[in-house]
Amino acid sequence: MKTQSKSVKLALLGLFTAVIILMAFTPLGYLRTLGLEITFIVIPVSVGAVLLGPAAGAFLGGVFGVSSLIQCFGFSPFGAALLSIDALATVFTCIVPRVLVGFLTGLIFKGLSRTRVNRTLSIVISNLCCPLINTLLFMSCVVLFFYGTDYIQEFVTSLGAANPFMFVLLFVGINGAVEAGVCFVAGSAVSEALDVVFRKTRTPAAQE
Repeated sequence: MKTQSKSVKLALLGLFTAVIILMAFTPLGYLRTLGLEITFIVIPVSVGAVLLGPAAGAFLGGVFGVSSLIQCFGFSPFGAALLSIDALATVFTCIVPRVLVGFLTGLIFKGLSRTRVNRTLSIVISNLCCPLINTLLFMSCVVLFFYGTDYIQEFVTSLGAANPFMFVLLFVGINGAVEAGVCFVAGSAVSEALDVVFRKTRTPAAQE
């Protein structure tokens, strides 16, 4: 049973990795807008982190991050602009926050699972945190590395943002709400369904 559980875990990790890659390079993964793209790739990252733990979440976040970096080479106008300004900062911005997103989502669920919080509620909270953390960390890096550049200042001026905090709120705006809402609902539903199946393959010791 223990070997079966590990096999299922590896199979799910491979499946989520494939889904991330598929979404990254098809219209399924992004909704392009004039500014920041809305990404739905946090869904498999979130589900994987909840089902498989922080380490798997970090790995899936890394896959998401690398695919995000590849988008900067002609696929994403916003990413391409950042890459042309500072390549090293763009690599950091694309990858590090996404690794942390997966790790922290898995850690949040793991922590909630050790409390008296209902398991379903723990899944819902974790899936809500994932897209919010993703937006927070990504935009924090954008502000940290690129806020003073002419490219970002054009957005600041057009939005009428008085400071970096207002810039993030106005720039993310509806896009961030849509991303968080879709990922929260879809991620929670998929996580809950797969959690029921996955737990049946685990031994009592593994569930503790």
